[in-house]
Amino acid sequence: MAAYMRSVICLVSIERNVFLSRRSGVIVESKRYVRGLRRTPVRVLFPDNETDKVLKPQPAGPNVKKKEEKVTASIKHPEERDAVKVKNDAQSVTKHAVTKDQIDGVRFERAFPGDKRLARVVSVARSRTFREHQNKILLEGRRLICDALDAGANPQMVFFSTVDRLRELPLEKLKRATLVKVKFEDIKIWSDLVAPQGVIAIFSRPDPSRLSFTNRGHSVPLSLICDNIRDPGNLGTMLRCAVAAGCHDVLLTKGCVDAWEPKVLRAAMGAHFRLPIHSSLGWEDVEKHLPESVTVHVADSSCGVDRSKEKEDSQLNVSPKLSKPGDYGWISTRPNHKNMRYEEYDSDSDSDYEDEGLSLPRVDSKVYHESWAQSPSALVIGGETHGLSVDAVQLAEKTAGHRLFIPVTPDVDSLNSAMAASVLLFEGRKQLLKLMQTPGRKEKTKAEQQL
Repeated sequence: MAAYMRSVICLVSIERNVFLSRRSGVIVESKRYVRGLRRTPVRVLFPDNETDKVLKPQPAGPNVKKKEEKVTASIKHPEERDAVKVKNDAQSVTKHAVTKDQIDGVRFERAFPGDKRLARVVSVARSRTFREHQNKILLEGRRLICDALDAGANPQMVFFSTVDRLRELPLEKLKRATLVKVKFEDIKIWSDLVAPQGVIAIFSRPDPSRLSFTNRGHSVPLSLICDNIRDPGNLGTMLRCAVAAGCHDVLLTKGCVDAWEPKVLRAAMGAHFRLPIHSSLGWEDVEKHLPESVTVHVADSSCGVDRSKEKEDSQLNVSPKLSKPGDYGWISTRPNHKNMRYEEYDSDSDSDYEDEGLSLPRVDSKVYHESWAQSPSALVIGGETHGLSVDAVQLAEKTAGHRLFIPVTPDVDSLNSAMAASVLLFEGRKQLLKLMQTPGRKEKTKAEQQL
């Protein structure tokens, strides 16, 4: 009986696991799972007129990212670290399959989501150290970029928001540059303008000797020397005035702010590409950039000078009692220990001159509208805080120059340095043009201009 029951149970279990096919009579074992089909990926073919299909970049592997982060973290200097990041971002873009668009024979790229090239380049290009070491500058706005291209500057990378913005630029001069289309929101974030124009460009730092300036035919033999100009707005305004007055060139000493600062560029309104600007010059280099027959004049802010007393002393052949910089209006007596590295002299305190018995160079003074520009001239404008350096006054004495001051109403300290520069530059232009129109001096003036 037990054997019989075991055989029945075995038959029942077999009936549950076996399926008998009525048609073929073949017994097939049932499965509890379904086998999935293997499918090959479908290839999508786009029409010929759709050329703006961009493949999304695949994220880099974890090992590659860790290696790049380790190399970047090993760099101590923050600006060099940012430069390496910019280079890595550019290399990562080239690794991805990106379809380039074309407009009027010029190809451009579309920034993919998460593209950080604009942020990296703009933040690094604003650093003076990076601009000087990498020889790159940042220009923003259609007008400024067009002025740079017309002068022969070399563009490297251009970011624009719309194709219409790109068409506003001379495309034939952008064939060697990398053009990247980005969102306007990204440009608005990194722009210094209140109303961004939607175009930012990176240029190689221009060499004044290789640029072509269009208004050279209207210049006069007058140079502007900026000494210790620290305010970007003042420097930009002075450069703009120098172009308007027809100056031959502009020389900046080592104590000045960088001429390629964004604020200086905005205030200058394209003056950087209309006349030569030589930056970070020592006083020996300043003399080399000036012609041999030049006369150097310095701007004097001492409107309250007692000229009658000075004239009386000169008639009696008595040197004026000026033994310290504070007696002159064009040298500051306040030492700046915080920015002492910019100073061109050891100290400008009164005690140094009194203890050592040193006397400042003697330079005769003149009102700005008197005749002082009778030959190729150079005008030195000092900063409002630190004033002129002693080297500037010594150069004026060496070339038989004058102290030029602008009389103002009482209870007024002095004019803004940029405003004083504009008054003196246009007065110098008027005197030089009058001199050039003199029949006896016309030919000589042309020869002096060629120098």
